[in-house]
Amino acid sequence: MKKTWLSILSLGLISAAALAGCNQEEGESGSTEQISVVASFYPMYEFARHVAGDRAEVSLMVSSGQDAHHYEPSAKDVAVVNEADVFVYSSEEMEHWVSSLLNTVENEELIVARTSDNGGAAEFHAYDHDDEEGPASEIAIKGAAGHYHTGDTIELTAELDEAVDLDHWHWYTRGNPAEEWETVSGQLGSTFEFEAAGESFEVRAVLFDNDHSEYAESEPVEIIIDDHGHSADKEAHHDHTAEEDETAGDLTISGLAEHYHTGDTVTLKAETNDEIGYDHWHWYTRENAESEWQTVPGQESNLFEYKAENGSFEVKAALLDDEHGVYAETESVSVVIDDHENEDPHIWLDLVLAQEQVNVVRDALIEADPEGENVYQENAKAFNEELQALHEEYETALEGAKNRVFVVQHQAFGYIAERYDLEQIAIGGLSTEVEPSPSRIAEIGNLVEQYEVPVIFYQQGANSAIAETVANETGTETAVLYDLEVLSEELKSKDLGYIDAMRDNLEALQLSIQ
Repeated sequence: MKKTWLSILSLGLISAAALAGCNQEEGESGSTEQISVVASFYPMYEFARHVAGDRAEVSLMVSSGQDAHHYEPSAKDVAVVNEADVFVYSSEEMEHWVSSLLNTVENEELIVARTSDNGGAAEFHAYDHDDEEGPASEIAIKGAAGHYHTGDTIELTAELDEAVDLDHWHWYTRGNPAEEWETVSGQLGSTFEFEAAGESFEVRAVLFDNDHSEYAESEPVEIIIDDHGHSADKEAHHDHTAEEDETAGDLTISGLAEHYHTGDTVTLKAETNDEIGYDHWHWYTRENAESEWQTVPGQESNLFEYKAENGSFEVKAALLDDEHGVYAETESVSVVIDDHENEDPHIWLDLVLAQEQVNVVRDALIEADPEGENVYQENAKAFNEELQALHEEYETALEGAKNRVFVVQHQAFGYIAERYDLEQIAIGGLSTEVEPSPSRIAEIGNLVEQYEVPVIFYQQGANSAIAETVANETGTETAVLYDLEVLSEELKSKDLGYIDAMRDNLEALQLSIQ
């Protein structure tokens, strides 16, 4: 009897131990099951990584050496976001490609964390394609004729059925429903003006809100081109033969982007399907239809490379024959320059506002993984305490300085200047590649002398040639500031995180702020 009792007890203990082992394995498996987080570029990756800890696998979309401003998501990127639980980004002013990306993904359970609003309220939400529809507003396109002839000017007007304080429009065309919609450049208002070509097409209008998201769109309208079996008469811009006019119709410009920022390089190409024995080109620009065409010097091939300045403009190309006469020319295209009202998107460089961004990431992770709430709360709190401590270091180090001016190559440090009562003087604009004019260099030289500025800063990871040019002209030194737009090789090789880079920025600033 005693032996039987001991056997039963032994079996019970073994079963309990086995059950406990199973429960432990299940618990461990549950605790290590990670959610997937995709961060747009380096600062967002750093914030997400610190908050997530071991509960999430955080991946970086814009990787080493790539520029978040000009990045274009690949098909692989779209696939990764389609499988993710959370997508973290800063703002459309910084990552202008985000709206297009989110319109492409088909992950209706994706939590999207927009961490900044240039100092205003940040937000996160569960992504749903129904969000793209916006309010129940309708756009009607008016003014379409029964048909048009080739060469006619098509004039349409888009009208919204409610009064809203929005005026940013895009117009799109396609040859037929089987084709993709293409943006019509230069058409940013509610009025559409377009010269009819030889084939019918469809057109639609989209109204965007202040976050560059679609607010409302029209139904497609068919534009019928009917020349009644005859070619429309074409206005002769030059003394061409009829054969040359047909050649001109086959000459097109490719490579046009939807819009550019000041400082971007506009790269276009004039192309023709015909075999032509000429290769001498001229390119022309003008501000608008009321302005005269001006020849662009140094552009004598079919490739056009031009540094965008502040205003939008039109461009066309002409192919010259052996006698320097115009053999054929393209239609003009509109190059749209949109700097998003010159808003500074570098909010992550403000150590106080960065804490708000961290909190947005925290809340998004909790939304995606409620069981990890305590972990995310604790991690966010710990990281924000580090950010706050560094902010106080900045305050202590800079508060007593008499010279509060610093000169930068790239206008990226306005948030730091505003937070600590400093004055940023930028050689270029918000773009990273703005070439200063000789007059601008002279102006900077006077300011350097006036404020006795000892150093010219350039952003780490970018070409320092502009800063070096100004430094040579003014007898100053150059030094590095991290704008953290790019995950540079130096950051990787030195294993520098966000806190390290921002602490290095403080030490660098003290070279000028004294």
